[in-house]
Amino acid sequence: MTEKVKVVTLGCEKNLVDSEIMSGLVHERGYTLVSEKEEATIIIVNTCGFIDAAKEESVNTILDMAELKQTANLKALIVSGCLTQRYKEELMKEMPEIDGIVGTGDFHKINDIIDEALKGRKPVLVGNPVFNYEQKLPRKMETPRYTAYIKIAEGCDNACTFCSIPIMRGKFRSRSMESILDEVGQLASQGVKEISLIAQDSTNYGTDLYDSFMLPTLMNKVSEVPGIEWVRLHYAYPGFFTDELIDVMASNPKVCKYVDMPLQHSEDSILKRMRRPGRQRDARELIKKIRERIPGVSLRTSIIVGFPGETEEDFENLKQFIREIGFDRLGVFTYSKEEDTPASRLPDQVPDDVKEFRQNMLMEIQREISNERGGERIGQVVDVLIEKYDGRSDVYIGRSQFDAPEIDGEVFVGGAKLTIGEIAKVRITHSFEFDLSGEVVA
Repeated sequence: MTEKVKVVTLGCEKNLVDSEIMSGLVHERGYTLVSEKEEATIIIVNTCGFIDAAKEESVNTILDMAELKQTANLKALIVSGCLTQRYKEELMKEMPEIDGIVGTGDFHKINDIIDEALKGRKPVLVGNPVFNYEQKLPRKMETPRYTAYIKIAEGCDNACTFCSIPIMRGKFRSRSMESILDEVGQLASQGVKEISLIAQDSTNYGTDLYDSFMLPTLMNKVSEVPGIEWVRLHYAYPGFFTDELIDVMASNPKVCKYVDMPLQHSEDSILKRMRRPGRQRDARELIKKIRERIPGVSLRTSIIVGFPGETEEDFENLKQFIREIGFDRLGVFTYSKEEDTPASRLPDQVPDDVKEFRQNMLMEIQREISNERGGERIGQVVDVLIEKYDGRSDVYIGRSQFDAPEIDGEVFVGGAKLTIGEIAKVRITHSFEFDLSGEVVA
């Protein structure tokens, strides 16, 4: 009987790419990929281990899947991803339900792990996290046919005091431009229109391979691939946001006017303890430059509240900073005390209830800002990538270039018959808290 495999992905888009490669490998082996976990004889849980909440979700998902050994057809439960890279011994000791483990640098050997697990050998393959994306590997997309993520680098060298990514993903290493463009060409030939370039530190792309900041060149080259309409950038480290990158985003019509730049905080004392680049003045100057030189740009950032030593005054100043800058999109996270990180050993840890209160306060402020920002789009004609159709209300739902998949707002579109995956010109007529609506322009 052909094995039936279900891949469960937790965490970020970078993990999703790894899952898509594992899906491609098992499919190439001749196994059948299934969407329902109850059908699966093999389940691969690709875990996230970034913060406590993600670890808890990963463990709970593993336990939920393990129950299918009694209630369904499951023969082997394989665990991969960041949690395995960091906690392989603990997982195998505490969770006998697991039949095999593979780390972030070895997931391309997933078929070997499955073979061993089916023989009852409980394989563990967790080496250094140095997987090389130059390898030609199959990939089964989990995203809609018109959009895809491409990992342009792996790991990180920035050593922020709160972050465990270098522990789980290793040092920063760029993927060659030839390899990236080859994959973009393959995806475009399959109908992909939107490419989202992702890395933990995308703005540093190329410095290790080419001794230069090569992201602007890469984005231009990706935009030249026939069939590609949008090029989107994620996780731009503010310390390496060059003038050349700004110029490309301003001048290239296929590069989305969308900047996803996690600042993490506004206050100099906190940024110093976080070991983040620059200070608040630098962030303000960079944002001012970006907005002046990229008209209509949508700016997203992420903020951590409750970092050790964050005082009431720090938080009040942070609130004021958020109001003054007026980010189009904002993600707010409570500080998570990650073992083996320098921040976990800092004094003046902030109580959980205070963190959650501060998170809620910032999101309430952002709700008003997002509504105001959306209102500024009323009357504009924007390109919208159509993703869904709601038959009950006879409206299509899509995203503008100012909205990333899954995390940002949507645009509700009426006034014409459209096709899923097409990019339509839409005049914005209404703004809601995080979403917009409009009519197709004939």
